[in-house]
Parts: sequence; structure tokens; C-alpha cells
Amino acid sequence: MGAQDDLELYGAGADPIIDENETYEDYLDKQITPTDLFYLEDLELARQLVDLGYHGNEEILPREEFEARKKAAEELRASRLTKKTHKLAHMGKDLIGYPLLQALAEREENVRNGRLTTIIFIRDRNARGQEISGYIDYAHRLKQDNMEAVFSRKRRLLPKTTDVSFYNWETQVCSSKDSATFQVLADESAGLLFKNKRDRKIVNVDPQAHPGDNSSRTEIATSEYLQVIIYDHISRRRG
Repeated sequence: MGAQDDLELYGAGADPIIDENETYEDYLDKQITPTDLFYLEDLELARQLVDLGYHGNEEILPREEFEARKKAAEELRASRLTKKTHKLAHMGKDLIGYPLLQALAEREENVRNGRLTTIIFIRDRNARGQEISGYIDYAHRLKQDNMEAVFSRKRRLLPKTTDVSFYNWETQVCSSKDSATFQVLADESAGLLFKNKRDRKIVNVDPQAHPGDNSSRTEIATSEYLQVIIYDHISRRRG
């Protein structure tokens, strides 16, 4: 079994031997007991005996295999860091002066990893000058849209008919659909509600009502849009 196979065997990609020992000498020293040093009186000699397999019942890794596993572990860590950096659409973008984009950047990683669910309410005008509004499931957009273009300001974030809720005030076109995160509910007295599919908690977007358990409502002061409100929900899986 090769070094990369060993890393995959550990699941999370960690190699206990490499994680616990910075150098091959550190690894050998872990096998040496105080009694060994007492009788041999020479640390280097004790290391050589361990390296040659003359000590204990544990199979000792040769230096070449230790170094190969160390290199593989370092490459895996570097690869994961690169992937983590690349998956964040806002990384490297200048967001100064764009409050909504800054707010979305602050939430991006937590929304991607599922610690946070976020609904974005936007009211503004489309390319035809028509007033539109809608509720956007941020997690859905991160998966389905090119959000890097939004953070680069090459494209504006606007509600669409594919979002959890959309309304065109001029044409009266209205649509709503469930996402992977939220179920859309229409209540006669409470109005539009969103049920989180993970913990089944309700997010209430009525500005006169409390947004719900583990939820918060944040109005974004910005000149980018006519109105922007962000609803954050910390989801806690049932069971």
C-alpha cells in the first residue's frame, strides 16, 4: 500500500504517524525507552537499533517510507487548502463600498458548509426598468449560479422565477418554489413563510413579526438596491 493509499485509508486524510512526528528522528525516539538509553548510553546508537528493527515488536517504517508519507500528507493539505480557497466565490474581490456583497461574503463559507442558511430579500428594478422583488435562497444560488461574477460586480444579484419567491410588480408575474433548503408556505394570516427542511423551523419574513427560532433579520443599508433584507437561520438537524 502506497503513501497516498494510506492517507485515503484514514478517511479524513490525516496520517497519525506523520501528524505526531515532525522528523524521522522524532519517530524513532518515540520507540526508545529510558531503559534503552540507560544501557546503551548513546541516543544515536539507540536510533540505529530501532531503525534496523532490533527493538520491540512494532514494525518500524523505513526512512524512505516515512519521508514519502510526509510528502504525501503535505501535498494533501496543500491541495485541500487550495480547494477551500477556490470554492469561496468572494475570495480576492474588492467589496469595499458594496454592503450587500460584503454581507454575503461574510456568510458564504458558513452557508456552503451548512452551518447557516440565509434568505436574501431584494427589491429593485430589472433591465427593463420594471420593479421586481423576491426571496433568494443563498445556498441555492451558490450551487446553481456563477456567484463569482456577482462578487466581481460583472452581474447584479436579482430575484428570478427560479428562486423561492419572485414577483414582478408591473406584469404581475408571481412564482414560488421549494429549494433544497426551504419549503415555501403560504399562510392566510402570517403570509409568506419558509420552513427549513433540516430542522423544520419556520422563518417568518413579515417585518412586523419575529423571524422565528434561531433566526435573525438584518436590513442592509445600501444604494445598490431599493431594498435588501437578509434573514439568517442557524439550522440544527433534528435527531
